[in-house]
Amino acid sequence: MHGFANPKRFLALAAWLTPLLLVSGIILSAGALVWGFTQVPPDRLMGETVRILFIHVPTAWLGMGGWTAIAISSLVFLVWRHPLAALAARGAAVPGLVFTLICLATGSIWGRPTWGAWWVWDGRLTSMLVLAFLYVAYIALAQAAEREGVSARIPAIFGLLGAINIPIINRSVVWWNSLHQPPSITLGNSSIDGVFLAPLLVAVVGFSLIFGGVVLARMRALLADIQAEARLRRRAMEMD
Repeated sequence: MHGFANPKRFLALAAWLTPLLLVSGIILSAGALVWGFTQVPPDRLMGETVRILFIHVPTAWLGMGGWTAIAISSLVFLVWRHPLAALAARGAAVPGLVFTLICLATGSIWGRPTWGAWWVWDGRLTSMLVLAFLYVAYIALAQAAEREGVSARIPAIFGLLGAINIPIINRSVVWWNSLHQPPSITLGNSSIDGVFLAPLLVAVVGFSLIFGGVVLARMRALLADIQAEARLRRRAMEMD
C-alpha cells in the first residue's frame, strides 16, 4: 500500500488499469442490460417493471460503495498520511453521487407502478436522499479546502462522519416498517430467482468496474492538476 502511494508508481499502474476497467465494465454492463431487458421473462408480480432491477440495484450498491471508499480513503489519509488517499476520496465522490442519483431516479420510476407514488418518505428512500446531500456537501467542502488552501483533514473527517449513514441505509428496511422490500441478497443467501440473479450479478460487476475506472481517471486528472500547479509555482519563484 505504501509503495502504490507513490504518485509515479500510481500513474504507471493507472495508465493501463483505467482503460482496462472502463472497457471491460462497459462490455459487461451492456451485456447484462441486454440480457436483462430482452431475455429475462416478466416477473409474476411486478411484470415488465422488474427490468429496472438491473440498473437500480447496481447503482444503489455503488452509491453506498462510493461513500465507503471515501470513508476508507479518509481514514488512510488521517492515520497514515498517504499522499494519494485524499485524492482517492475526491475521485470517488462524483461517480458516487451520480450512481446515487441514478438509484433515486430509477427507484422513483419503479415505485410509481408498485406503490402508486413517485416518492414516499420511506426509511430506505430517505436515507439514500440524505446520502446524495452528503455527497454534494463533501464535494463542495473538498473543493473549498483545495481552493482556500485549508487542510485536507477537514473533508476527510467529514467523510468518516458521513459513513454513519451507510449502515442506516443498509438496515433501514429491517429497523423500520418499510414499504421497500427487505434485503433480497444476504451473505450466502438470495431470495431472487436465478433467472434474474445471474444478469443482475453481471450488471453489478460491470457497473463496479466502470466505477473503478472513473475513480482512477479522476485521480489521474486531480494529480495532474496538482503537479501542473506545483510547476507553475516553481517557475514563478524562479522568476522572482
